[in-house]
Amino acid sequence: MKVKTTKFGYLAKAHDAQVGERQLQDELGAHEVLVHMQGQNLCTTDYQQWMGLREHQGYPMAGGHEGAGVVVEVGSEVQNVKEGDYVACGYASCGVCQPCREGRTQECENHVHREVSDDGYIGQFGFAQYTVYDDNVLYKMNPELTPAEAGFLEPVATVVSGMRQLRVQPHETVVVVGAGTMGLANAQVAKAFGARVIVSELMENKIEAARKAGLEVIDSGKEDVVARVKELTDGKGADAVILAVSNKVVLDQAFDLIKELRGRILIFAAGYPAPQTTLDANPIHYRRIEIIGTFGANTCDFQEAANLLNSRAVDVRPMCEPKQYDLSEIQQAYEAASTPGMYRVHVNIPE
Repeated sequence: MKVKTTKFGYLAKAHDAQVGERQLQDELGAHEVLVHMQGQNLCTTDYQQWMGLREHQGYPMAGGHEGAGVVVEVGSEVQNVKEGDYVACGYASCGVCQPCREGRTQECENHVHREVSDDGYIGQFGFAQYTVYDDNVLYKMNPELTPAEAGFLEPVATVVSGMRQLRVQPHETVVVVGAGTMGLANAQVAKAFGARVIVSELMENKIEAARKAGLEVIDSGKEDVVARVKELTDGKGADAVILAVSNKVVLDQAFDLIKELRGRILIFAAGYPAPQTTLDANPIHYRRIEIIGTFGANTCDFQEAANLLNSRAVDVRPMCEPKQYDLSEIQQAYEAASTPGMYRVHVNIPE
């Protein structure tokens, strides 16, 4: 390969992000691509592990799955990208197992999501200067997008996946609870799907960000959210509710926000520690309520996410923190990302 070594960021343990250096493989496989990573966003999974809330993921963790870069070299059989293309990364899948053949590529039976490298690291080295990817996980991105924006491919793909499961239709009313990064992403994708979107949020900076994004917003610290949603929908309630935060209060509240019959609730966010709730099965039965869980994304969701981002039908600039960090400052980046109220923190990766 053209490049022999790379610097990379990784978690040695909770609260300890470091930069190391490693050897790259000698040659690319037929369907492998060498990418010069230009930057990587710190997702919730990343900074919660740094906080010690996801110890089950293991160490040393060389994670990072919300980045973008430029193709440097391609294997002999690569056809979908070429040198110089600006790309972001999706999920790997074999394409031949039963889930893949049924379109559920995120459930691929032959892809190990937490592979361990020969030198003992977990993850896909997203915070590296140079990373080798399989060609089938790369998607071309609009060069006008910054790496922080293009890095939203994976989170927006997960939103698209949830939206498809929720079966959002034009002119439906969708309430998104939470105006954090994934709340705003859900709200924008729901609008792109043609829905009327109402966002509920408590934190002032997030309320302001949602309003700047052109969304209808309810300040849940000052208003009765359920009463306000009923008022805005002529007493009907929402067709669907998306929970972009996870706690007992919002889980219980969702049942009051939806319409009386055939309302849908999408549980988008996970919570750590895990939130607990007591569900009364009878209202679910009599009101024909659907409760839908969502996680990850399929290949078609990644392509749709790329289309939405590349056309700016989904504009993620309001979800990008203005202050960015260099790879050498990765510890400070994790500290910033884990601060309550922050949007996506970006790590620049110099050559």
